[in-house]
Amino acid sequence: MKNVVVAGGTTGMGREIALHYLRRGARVTVIGSTPARGEEFLRVAEPLDGEAAFVRADLLSIAENHRVIKEVAARHEALDALVLAAMLPFLKRRETPDGLEGTFMLYYLSRFILSYGLTDLLERGETPIITNLGATGITKGAVNWDDLQFTKKYSVVQAILSGGRANDLLAVHYLQNHPDGRTKYLGVQPPYTRSGTNHIPQPLRAAAKLLSTFFAKPPSESVRDTLAVMDAQPDERLILRAVGKPVDPTLATFDPQNARRLYELTREMF
Repeated sequence: MKNVVVAGGTTGMGREIALHYLRRGARVTVIGSTPARGEEFLRVAEPLDGEAAFVRADLLSIAENHRVIKEVAARHEALDALVLAAMLPFLKRRETPDGLEGTFMLYYLSRFILSYGLTDLLERGETPIITNLGATGITKGAVNWDDLQFTKKYSVVQAILSGGRANDLLAVHYLQNHPDGRTKYLGVQPPYTRSGTNHIPQPLRAAAKLLSTFFAKPPSESVRDTLAVMDAQPDERLILRAVGKPVDPTLATFDPQNARRLYELTREMF
């Protein structure tokens, strides 16, 4: 029986990935912030062949991320896949309980904590992989090195771009720090996906709803390429895909020195 954890697993692509593995008889734990969505997910999962569980958590909190790790360890003796899909845009700067900027926390630091914190369980899996849904392959923007928390001037676009570039570097420094590990790291830029808009603040919600009606793919279609890689993994440990196509790992957005720099800065936050 495979063991799978999906952060952001009650909606969108995360939900579809979780259901895919439940249909195959896996033990799946999904993490989300909304109890009603968790209950609805469990209702859908109940007739499937696997074993489903929902963990309610606010991933904007460092302590909550560590609690998730403990709850996952209590349910799973090993992990075959950790899927990182939780993300929200913040129109105005949102400060977390730990005094961090919300996009940085959710798009990078939460994924950092879960990736590193669940490594022991992943290394016990048969073919362990971390799947990180983000903006792999996009080279616009850069990590806001001078002000990671956007305390001086906040822009939702710049915060997302900075978080995306930090997320790219997470894959690199994770493998730098586990050179002898078995866990692979899959960075994914999915197609534009119809994942629901209730979580998006206005006026972005109305625009997103209109655009998704005409241009977005349903999550069940968007996950196909990602699931194909997860189920038939290539040999390399750093796997990068953008809308189903390979991404060059030598792009500046995956610079090893920047990855090391970001890791050292991240360590100072704990």
